[in-house]
Amino acid sequence: MSNLLQFLFPRYPTFQLFLALAFAMFLTIVITPALISFFIRRRIGQVVRSDGPEPHLRKQGTPTMGGLAIIFSAIAAYFLVAAARGYSVKGLILTGLFLTCALVGFIDDYLKAVKVRSLGLRARDKLLIQLIISLVFTYFVINYAGVETVINIPYTSYMWQLSVFYPLFVYLVISATTNTVNLTDGLDGLAGGTAAIVSLAFAGIAFRERLPDVAIFGAAVAGASIGFLWWNSYPARIFMGDTGSLALGGAIAGLAIITKTELLLPIIGGIYVIEGLSVILQIFFYQRFKRRVFRMAPIHHHFEMMGWSETQVMIRFWILTAVLAAWGFAIFFSGGPG
Repeated sequence: MSNLLQFLFPRYPTFQLFLALAFAMFLTIVITPALISFFIRRRIGQVVRSDGPEPHLRKQGTPTMGGLAIIFSAIAAYFLVAAARGYSVKGLILTGLFLTCALVGFIDDYLKAVKVRSLGLRARDKLLIQLIISLVFTYFVINYAGVETVINIPYTSYMWQLSVFYPLFVYLVISATTNTVNLTDGLDGLAGGTAAIVSLAFAGIAFRERLPDVAIFGAAVAGASIGFLWWNSYPARIFMGDTGSLALGGAIAGLAIITKTELLLPIIGGIYVIEGLSVILQIFFYQRFKRRVFRMAPIHHHFEMMGWSETQVMIRFWILTAVLAAWGFAIFFSGGPG
């Protein structure tokens, strides 16, 4: 069997990355229509916030939980392509994080669909579950994958030893990334496009760090995200839901942790930092001064309220993400982090 896989998927690393991306992309494009039909028949659709932008009200009832297609395609591409080379413990732990974050999102989406409301899991419950996931993930990467409890400081050779505080740091990385990717998923194609760019950057980092199956996983996630855009670009026929956004956030966070580039994540995934900060600032200024910094938060809605179309916001945020990802990768490539 292994000889057959090596014949079908030669052991050329760059070819395998391309193959994982292409296969995941193709598979997502092919299987998503079946999900759309299934959710339409089951009357499982998006519940839109009544206080959101008025044009979004027409999206009420659009099929959601399309993230299932992303997850299935990425996992299938990873296991098929990486099989020719062999799996590493790091790669398998990363897929575990991806799937458990997806499960949290699925539960959230399911509660929304059943209760027909825009809120699923309570915030504190979600954060508690993410804490448990983070602690389990930390235990495995330290004890079975050999990940050190240090963080590399970019542009220096200094490594900051966190020791017993490392699990808390991992929790902050995972919870911040999953929840800000979730915030970004507010416009057609926005979360999918940015996740594809960020995942590709980390796939490149993993490749340079000689972590081939981790790089394959990153490429597969990017490919699945790109394929999903075929059906999720404006006007979207399906949304990824929290099932997809939390899974993508978990994958990105996991890639940063396993490649020991946690401090490059705020640069490569800078768009998520911007989205998260916009919500924090909006809440702080309104509670403290009864004034709003933005017309609406997260910030992509602010630009909508200024008159930008969804497509304009999406494309411009993609461009910004590409610039930030290239900057972060350049820092890594120059030998900055460590």
